[in-house]
Parts: sequence; structure tokens; C-alpha cells
Amino acid sequence: MTSSLRKAAAAAVLSGALGAVLAGCGGGAGPSNGGAGQARLGASATPSASASAQASAPSASAPAGAAGPASALPRAGAPGKAPTLAPGPGGLTPVFERSRQKTEKTVALTFDADMTSDQGPRAADGEHFDNPQLIATLRELKVPSTVFMTGRWAEEYPDQAKSIGTDPNFEIANHSYSHHAFKSPCYGLPTLDGAAARADVDRAFDAFRKAGAVNTVPYFRFPGGCYDDQALRALSTAKVTAVQWDVVSGDAFAKDPGAVAEQVLAGVKPGSVVVMHCTRSAAPVTEEAIRTIVPELRKRGYRFVKVSELMGT
Repeated sequence: MTSSLRKAAAAAVLSGALGAVLAGCGGGAGPSNGGAGQARLGASATPSASASAQASAPSASAPAGAAGPASALPRAGAPGKAPTLAPGPGGLTPVFERSRQKTEKTVALTFDADMTSDQGPRAADGEHFDNPQLIATLRELKVPSTVFMTGRWAEEYPDQAKSIGTDPNFEIANHSYSHHAFKSPCYGLPTLDGAAARADVDRAFDAFRKAGAVNTVPYFRFPGGCYDDQALRALSTAKVTAVQWDVVSGDAFAKDPGAVAEQVLAGVKPGSVVVMHCTRSAAPVTEEAIRTIVPELRKRGYRFVKVSELMGT
């Protein structure tokens, strides 16, 4: 397929399926937030004072068997020590979408492991919301990655959640428990009120803990990318940094891995955060696209990092 045709195919996937993508599988064309929170709390936010102190601390993605007393090891499912951003005006949850350092060729590939709270029957009928081959390929290619996981996904695939969450190549971040919206409207997703939204975040971290995941970080991605100041205020006591993105892969419901790869390669800049998916049924060509994206970006001089490293720069 020619370059122009691939770009057209990618654009068609994004525009034609956007509503379905975001309703069932967060991470679409970008945040839907009314502009207020993002304008004040985007990539220009500064790291908190604690972030610099944590920079010399052991990585949250260190192997569980790392040297040191057992009491010093991370508690399964508890957010590990990682750089975070300072709260925004009025204590609002801060939002990160791209590194402030825009000269070093680093890029974070992030993968949303989506499953909504009501999709259990579909999984029981054989629908695959996981993508073990993608994880295996990321390991094979030695690509550090951040997986934004829903608690419901961790419950459905506890062995995979534990495997990802104990591998130093990965870190697990919070994508809510239910994958319901934290702002309305949000592409038809059911909406949680403030108290339910706050509890949903805790429930997801609890699901990671029960699965035995250790390499968890205090980052959160809004389902559908939808948020506003009210949502940021509801999560303020969770002490998380919300993580968005500046590059959309277009992998959700895509059929052409070449178009996905081309869209990512065209969008990546130093310090970029790329949103992709770890869900076979909704993003079937992601693994194949990765096999093109990774070597090409390395050829261009890029280094892959987890969000925690990108946020710390």
C-alpha cells in the first residue's frame, strides 16, 4: 500500500470508528476535557518536590528479588515510588501528556489493557481482551513499556497481570476499574459521579494487588481520555498523576498494521507519549505494527522508556 493510501486508511479508521473505539476501548483522538484542565495542567506542569527526592530511589520496576531487606520491597499492588507532578491550581490532579524535555530522543509506548465491568459474559463466550503475543514481542524487542490496565482486566487475566506487573520491563498504571467515564458526555460510556470515580481508582489498585502485580505506579488514564476540572478534583486525594498522550496510534479496530505504524512514526517527537492498546479483539494488528515501529524509531535514534522515566526528565 502506498504512503498516501496508508495515511488515508489510518484517517478513516480514526474518524469512522472513534465513537466505538472510545466507548469500548479508551484512548482515541485525544482528551475531551472542555480545555480548562488541560490548558493549565498539561506538559508544562513541573515535577513535585518529592519527585526529585525519589529520583535516586530504587526504580518501582526493579525485580522483586532485588537486593535489600524484604521490608523494603514494594508491596504488591501498591503504587511504587515514581516521579509525579505537583498538584494544579486548587489542588487539582495534575495532567502529563509529553515530556518537558523535548530535545532528547526518548519516547514512551503506552498500552491500554481495556475491559469494562460488564464485559465478563463476552469474555466467557471467547472474546479476547488480552494480547499475550504483544507482551511477548515487547519482551523480545526489549521495549520498556507502561500498561494502563483496568481492574476488571486484571481480574479476568490475573496470571497475565502478575506476569506483566513483576517484569522490570513493564510498569502498570491505573486505567480505572470499570472503564466508565469520569466526565459526561464521553462517547456513550456510563458516567461515574465524584465519589464513585474516586472509589473506582482504589478498586483498580486493589485488583492489581490481588493479582500479585508489584511494578505499579501512581499514574491514571481517564477512560476515553475524557476529563474536566470536576474529574480532576474528584481524584485529587488519590495522589495520582493523570497521563494522556500526544500521539494517537489509530490501532483500535484497525486492519492494516502498516497504516498504524505509519501514523505513529509520523507523529512521534522527542518526549512523546504514544497511546496504543493491549486488547486482541479491539486492536488486532498492534503487535504486527510494533514490529515495524520499534526498529524504525531506533534507527532514527530514539530510546524507549516507561512513562515514569519520561516524567522524570
